[in-house]
Amino acid sequence: MKSFFSSLLATIVGIIITSFLLIIIFVAIIGGIIASSSSDKPAIIEANSILKITLDNEVVDRSSSNPLANFNFMSFENEKKLGLNDILKNLKKAKTDDNIKGIYIETLGVTAGIATVEEIREALIDFKESGKFILSYSDIYTQKAYYLASVANKLYINPQGAIEFKGLGAEMMFFKNALEKLGVEPVIIRGKNNKFKSAVEPFMYDKMSEANRLQTQTYMGSIWNHLLEGISVSRGISVAELNLLADSMKVENAKSAVTYKLVDNAKYKDEIIAELKELSGIEKDGKLRFVTLSKYDRVPETDKSKSKDKIAVVYGVGQIDMGEGDEASIGSDGLSESIRKARLDSTVKAIVLRVNSPGGSALASDIIWREVLLAKQVKPVIVSMGDVAASGGYYISCPADVIVANPTTITGSIGVFGVLWNGQKFLNEKIGITVDRVTTNTHSDIGSMFRPMAESEKAVIQRSVEDIYDTFISHVSEGRSITKETVDSIGQGRVWSGVNAKEIGLIDEFGGIKKAIEIAAEKAGLTDYRIVEFPKEKDPFQELLKELKGEAETYFFANELGQSYKYLKAYNNILKIKGVQARMPFELDIY
Repeated sequence: MKSFFSSLLATIVGIIITSFLLIIIFVAIIGGIIASSSSDKPAIIEANSILKITLDNEVVDRSSSNPLANFNFMSFENEKKLGLNDILKNLKKAKTDDNIKGIYIETLGVTAGIATVEEIREALIDFKESGKFILSYSDIYTQKAYYLASVANKLYINPQGAIEFKGLGAEMMFFKNALEKLGVEPVIIRGKNNKFKSAVEPFMYDKMSEANRLQTQTYMGSIWNHLLEGISVSRGISVAELNLLADSMKVENAKSAVTYKLVDNAKYKDEIIAELKELSGIEKDGKLRFVTLSKYDRVPETDKSKSKDKIAVVYGVGQIDMGEGDEASIGSDGLSESIRKARLDSTVKAIVLRVNSPGGSALASDIIWREVLLAKQVKPVIVSMGDVAASGGYYISCPADVIVANPTTITGSIGVFGVLWNGQKFLNEKIGITVDRVTTNTHSDIGSMFRPMAESEKAVIQRSVEDIYDTFISHVSEGRSITKETVDSIGQGRVWSGVNAKEIGLIDEFGGIKKAIEIAAEKAGLTDYRIVEFPKEKDPFQELLKELKGEAETYFFANELGQSYKYLKAYNNILKIKGVQARMPFELDIY
């Protein structure tokens, strides 16, 4: 009895403590929401202000106004992440804002894909047409940060700083030997003509195939050349000389960066502050008036239209899977519903589908493809490709009236594959586990990872993969008005840069989402219109538990793993794979 009352008392104390902690968390959340709401009040910008761009956080395609999505459940602080949509909108406002005298860029690196950097850079070039200054300063410039900053009127570096300028590189890890040692056999099924569909190569080989090396060299060379051309125009240095600097590694320090004209001068921060005061019209003993992108986001748009006519921007971001999806992934049901709503809304006169996806489930891609096709039949549909719109990402894009991509966008990868596993040897010989079975029919256990697959079973799956590939190239053929044979010749799983894709007819125009919206307005005959975004954000309180779990997981794993956290996310994405895939050849991280 004494033991019972002790346990009961411990349980009651535990409930009280847990309830107390939940109350604290709830109060913190409400406080965060209130703080978020108060921070939504319009910002007042003083005269002689400077818009400061740091890009410290990851740049996503679309920001979230959900206070819970922006709330860090570990630090109990509101941390709104600005999306590319916010950054472009802010640069457009600042161009005509008399209170903004110029832009100050101070960033060590940019956590964004190259095509996203390209869109921000083009917006900065447009800003310069106002005659206002852009000044950039950093202790260290990574390659992407330098490419972005190279548009500045004045480009400075810390006297003890450095510039990373070495060309692009990409590495691919291979698991063939490790799998053999473990006794795990991958069963690879891919289209017979899909020699470039190299997502499965890490399980088949111990190095890149010649086809994979060729495609990688082609699109990376195209992207590097585009970056050099942009830097050449901004800095007045020939592409040949820039390549020589990268090859010879002559840019060793700040002094050499000045010598070779990559920067204008090496200065300390106090000298930068003094120059910014002079440029913005602030007295020497005065204080600079910096405005962050987050604060400037709260400055109302003066030219915002009140027209009933709308252009819907539908965001498709992340891996493509079945189901609803979320802000970081594309669900077949969720994205299809958003496209359908935009199609059925009579006030929506055109649709811009923003695709930033490496692909995923072939079935899910086909479901979304159908909705894009139906939308195209009643109103203009323009696709805007982000950093990557490949494989399934291209599948859902191909019906559009016009496809717009940046020269540095990764696209194509028209191909499909399937991977199954045979772990019988690993279980039997490595850890001593055996598996027995009972089946009602000959192939009831097809796809089991506990036995080898029969050749007749492989043949069935192979035919399925071939059928899906044929459907894929048929859709592309119809959408792009080119023959299936041509699509197959440029398909076969091959990845292309935006420059390559335009040459072979996979895209129509160079540009970002701004360009896509302009084309949509022209196609719909609109001069006055509003932008509406889909999918609509969900009720924040319905997302509460999901956010708590996700934020906690992200915080702990990202904190422990640092830069390696991306590999854990990639692994989790692999675990979600079901069925035949229309997916990028590999996790792409160009540095």
